[in-house]
Amino acid sequence: MNPIEILKAVSNESRFQILQWLKEPNEHFKPHEGVDMNEIGVCVSQITDKLNMTQSTASQYLTILQRAGLITTKRIGKFTYYQRDENAISEFTRYMMNDM
Repeated sequence: MNPIEILKAVSNESRFQILQWLKEPNEHFKPHEGVDMNEIGVCVSQITDKLNMTQSTASQYLTILQRAGLITTKRIGKFTYYQRDENAISEFTRYMMNDM
C-alpha cells in the first residue's frame, strides 16, 4: 500500500465518485448482460455512461484507481469489470486512523 498514491487517486472528484458508486453498484448501475455486479463488478461502459465522458478518460481514471490498489478488474470475453478492493480500502482506512 502506498498512501500517497491512494490520496492522489482519490483527489479527483470523478475518481472518488467511481469508488462511491462501486461500493453499492446495484444502487447506481443497471446490471450488464445479467452479470451480478456484487460478485463480478461493473462494466467499464456502465461507468463511462454514468460519468458522461469518453471511454478513454474513464479508462484512464480506472487505471489510476487500479494502480493505487483501490479496485480490481475481471475480464469476461470482450468486457472488463471493475469492483472495489475492500481489503485494500480497509487497510488504508486503518493506516489513516492509526498511523497518520
